[in-house]
Amino acid sequence: MKFLVAIHRPNDFDHGTQITKEVVDAIDQVNQDMIDAGVRVFVGGLKAPGSAKTIRRAVDGSLSVTDGRHLEAQEYVDGFWVLDVASPDEALEWGKKAAAACRGSVEVRPFA
Repeated sequence: MKFLVAIHRPNDFDHGTQITKEVVDAIDQVNQDMIDAGVRVFVGGLKAPGSAKTIRRAVDGSLSVTDGRHLEAQEYVDGFWVLDVASPDEALEWGKKAAAACRGSVEVRPFA
């Protein structure tokens, strides 16, 4: 079963002051644990939401490109893992480890 484990950050999150060496080391350890367990398929960190481009499709089929993310929200996805695990419970356990390491909220969602 494949799951997305997504890290969420508040809009005012400051990587420069809040991602310390301790946090980086903890995330590196979770990554290594996932590799050792054979569950990590892919991992990626994302640039700040301001670097996003949104492509919108109109009713007539035309496309427009705007700067910034699509959704207005109080949080954004900062990075994610794709895991291949045996059960939803196992995915939740990895999600808990990710949340602890990242010092933030994590969403765990199965792929369709």
